[in-house]
Amino acid sequence: MFSMNKKRQKLQEAAQAHQDNLRKNLQHRLEVARTKGDMSLVRQLEAEADYLG
Repeated sequence: MFSMNKKRQKLQEAAQAHQDNLRKNLQHRLEVARTKGDMSLVRQLEAEADYLG
């Protein structure tokens, strides 16, 4: 039982790390798009951010 809980915890930690990395990457992409003035891309990335939550 202990090992199943530990595995579940590791999976949850990995999922959280993945979400954090997606958000960081998205934030960077948004900054670059804004710097370049690519408002179409900014809107797309903002929609992606809304989807991610």
